[in-house]
Amino acid sequence: MSATIEIELGTPPLEVGDRLTRAEFERRWKVMPDVKKAELIEGVVYMPTAVRYRRHGLPHTVLSHWLQSYVLATPGTEAADNSSIRLDNDNEPQPDLLLRLDRSLGGQSWEDDEGYLRGVPELTAEITASSASYDLHQKLQVYRRHGIREYVVWRTFDMEIDWFVLREGNYERLVADAEGLLKSLVFPGLWLDATSLLRNDLAAAVAAANRGLASPEHAEFVSRLQEIRGERA
Repeated sequence: MSATIEIELGTPPLEVGDRLTRAEFERRWKVMPDVKKAELIEGVVYMPTAVRYRRHGLPHTVLSHWLQSYVLATPGTEAADNSSIRLDNDNEPQPDLLLRLDRSLGGQSWEDDEGYLRGVPELTAEITASSASYDLHQKLQVYRRHGIREYVVWRTFDMEIDWFVLREGNYERLVADAEGLLKSLVFPGLWLDATSLLRNDLAAAVAAANRGLASPEHAEFVSRLQEIRGERA
């Protein structure tokens, strides 16, 4: 018991701006059970402040529902909330939300022996205040470099939603179609009516998402995943 206490007392807490390796970041975080959100980005510790209702909590719930609805209709996909990803020795982000494809079906991520995610999910999503946030600078570059194929950022202060897609190693903004819908290039049938979300018309946003789930491209994607499962069974 005394040895355990000595180790814990001798471990400094995480502080914003600390420059650490991923191993040291995790060691310090383990003795701070009250801290629920911390990230290591390019070797620097970030610890977001208290979450505001309309600036973060509410839009977070909306995007979570959007992704979970897709998962329920698409066997072989999983969504997660605030899960740390062990990317490399300098980076362990904790995206607000992520959507991944099972590795057996061609996904890029997997769960390691300690329950952390390794590799990269196909899509991450963040809720932030504005374009000045590190989510759109340091973290965006980390996601790009590691090959996260799609990155959705809801800027609540700016009243904008950015959807980045990875093309030839660089992020480009996804362009809405003629109906004003953003449509995933990685997950067929994952549609987002950003304009409706930003004007708080959730009924219209849900209707657009449901149309995506009822689309031929989504049905084809599900069928393809089922075929792969059958081949590997």
